Amino acid sequence: MDTSESTAQERDPAPEAPRRRGWRRWAMDTRPLRRPAYRRLWSSTIVTAVGSQLTAVAVPKQIYDITGSSAWVGAASLAGLVPLIVFALWGGAIADSMDRRKLLLITNSGIAVTSLLFWLQAFTGLESVAALMVLLAVQQAFWGLNAPARNASIARLVPEGELPAANALGSTVMQTGQVAGPLLAGALIPVIGLPELYLIDALALCVTVWAVYRLPPLPPLPPLAGTAVRRAGVKEIAAGFRYISGHTVLLLSFLADIIAMVLGMPRALFPQLAAQTYAPYGEGLALGLLFAAIPIGAVLGGLFSGTFSRARRHGWMVIGAVVTWGAAITGFGLSSSLWVGVAFLAVAGVADMVSMVFRGAILLSAATDEMRGRMQGVFTVVVAGGPRLADVLHGTAGSAFGPRAAVAGGGLLVVAMMLALAAAVPALRRYRV
Repeated sequence: MDTSESTAQERDPAPEAPRRRGWRRWAMDTRPLRRPAYRRLWSSTIVTAVGSQLTAVAVPKQIYDITGSSAWVGAASLAGLVPLIVFALWGGAIADSMDRRKLLLITNSGIAVTSLLFWLQAFTGLESVAALMVLLAVQQAFWGLNAPARNASIARLVPEGELPAANALGSTVMQTGQVAGPLLAGALIPVIGLPELYLIDALALCVTVWAVYRLPPLPPLPPLAGTAVRRAGVKEIAAGFRYISGHTVLLLSFLADIIAMVLGMPRALFPQLAAQTYAPYGEGLALGLLFAAIPIGAVLGGLFSGTFSRARRHGWMVIGAVVTWGAAITGFGLSSSLWVGVAFLAVAGVADMVSMVFRGAILLSAATDEMRGRMQGVFTVVVAGGPRLADVLHGTAGSAFGPRAAVAGGGLLVVAMMLALAAAVPALRRYRV
C-alpha cells in the first residue's frame, strides 16, 4: 500500500464547485472520483451494493422455504436489527478511537467470512432457522461496526466543498444496488440456486477488502493522535449523545429523518394496496412497481445531482426535501391510479436522495473528526430503525383507517411537523457552509 498518500483535507482546501453550463450543470458532480483514496472506497461500494442485496434476498427466501411462515421471516428481521443498533453505536465510538482503515479491514473481513458461512450452511443442506438467525445477527453486528467508520472516513478523503457530491455518489450506488440486486437475485435463483448467491456476495466482499487495504491510514486526528489509547465503551457512547444534544443542527438533522421515515414511509402497506387498490393492474406488477419506485427515484435524483455541489444552505435543502417527501407521499395516498401513484413515489425517492445527501454533509461538516464516528453510528441506527418503526405504525393505522387514508395522513403529518420544527428552531434554517 502507498502510505505516502495524504488525506484530502490535509492536501488542499475545499475548492469552489465548477460552473458548468447547459445540461452539465444538472449532471452528477464526479469531482470526488478524481481523488484516488475516495475512488477506491466508492469502487468497493459498487461491488458490495449489489452483492449485499443478494444475501438480503437469499436469507428471507431460505427461511420461508424452510418454515413456510412469514412470521419467521419477520422474526429474522428483528434478530438482525437488534445487533445492528447495538454495534452501530459501539462501532461509532470505536471509529473515533482507532485507525478507521484498520477497523474497515477487520469488519469487511468479518462480513465476508459470515457470507461464506451462509454459503456453507446452504450448500450442506443444514436447513436450520436458528443457524440462519445467528449468522444474520453476526453479519448485522459486523455491518453496524463497519458503517460508521466507512461514512466517517469520507470527510478525511475529500475536502468539505465536495462532501455533497461524495454523498450523492455513494447514495446513488447504494440505491442502484437496491434496485438491481433483488432483480438479479430473482433471475439467478432459478438458474444457479440459492447457495451460490451467498458465495457471490462473499467473493464480492473480497474485492472490498482489497480496496480498503489500499486506502491511506486514517488514525485519529489531534488532539487524540499521540495520546493514550481511549477505550470505546459506554462512556464514549454517552459522550456522543451529549455532543448531539449540545449541537442543535446535528439533533435537527436526525429529527428530520425520523419525521420523514417514521411518519411517511408506507412500505408496510404496499402489499395491501397492491391486492386491493391497484388489483385491476395485476397484483404482482403493482407490488413490484411500488417497491421499486422510491429507489428508482433516488437513483434518478443522484444522476442529476450536479446542483448539489453549488448549494450552500444545507439546512434549507434538508427542510425542502423532507417537505417534498411528505407532499409526494400524500399524493401517493390520494391517487387511485397505479401509474400516478408510482410517479409520486418516484418524486419521493428524489426528495429522499436530496435529504440523505445534505443530512450526511451536515453530519460530516458540523461534527469534529473525533466525533464523526459516533455521529455516523447514531445515523446508522436512525436510518435502520426509522423504516421499521414506520412498518409498525403504518400497519396499525392501515388496519384502523384503511391503507390510503393511513398513507395520506402520514404524508400530511410529515409536512406539518417538518414545517413546525423549522419554524420553532431556526438552527437548521440558518445552517450553511
